[in-house]
Amino acid sequence: MAQLALDLLQSPPPSLENFVAGRNAECLQCLRALADGSRSQRFVYLWGAEGSGRTHLLTALAGGGRLLSPASAPASFAFDPSCTLYAADDVQLMDAERQQALFHLFNQVRASAGAALVSSGPQPPLALALREDLRSRLGWGLVFELQLLDDDDKASALRGLAAQRGVALAPDVLPWLLTHRSRDIRMLLAEFDAIDRYALACKRSITLALVRDWIAREPAGPDLGPGPATDKLL
Repeated sequence: MAQLALDLLQSPPPSLENFVAGRNAECLQCLRALADGSRSQRFVYLWGAEGSGRTHLLTALAGGGRLLSPASAPASFAFDPSCTLYAADDVQLMDAERQQALFHLFNQVRASAGAALVSSGPQPPLALALREDLRSRLGWGLVFELQLLDDDDKASALRGLAAQRGVALAPDVLPWLLTHRSRDIRMLLAEFDAIDRYALACKRSITLALVRDWIAREPAGPDLGPGPATDKLL
């Protein structure tokens, strides 16, 4: 029981499966189709506030392709016929050399019928301070604005996980977790998993008293107390 109580929390790696869509279901459906090989839409641009899940989604897609960022070597932007899915994150931070490389990659992907490119930034393409020809390419295909998760979305995700496991929750558990613990949905899900394992080990129901008991037995680590209302997934 002690080992279960002292398990270190680790957020699972980003995937399309563990992305909590909230009001972004249409976007998630589109990206799933891309990951499954559909090329009915070959260019997608995601934008939204910090914490909306842009990096989570692009990192998840990169599991079957290549992830490019402002820190990527310019040479990594070169088109590779064996790679059919590219993801370019935080395009607004790319310097002139990387912007040029990304511009050429857009053209090469367009010329290859089996390839696709998903990119992201904090604003719509036309509002970005980038070279004009790159801005126009960012808007070639579908453009999705990602909506931040609200507390109802987070509570729904946690209730769904509890129902899937057949776990009963005391009515004050979720409101307390959403108010006093991490605002990161992946961390909340990881915490719930640890609490559930602790409850099983103790042979107790998940009540607020049990949650507080589990917290008191947590290893010392980063403060997960009340923070800004952000749902940053990475």
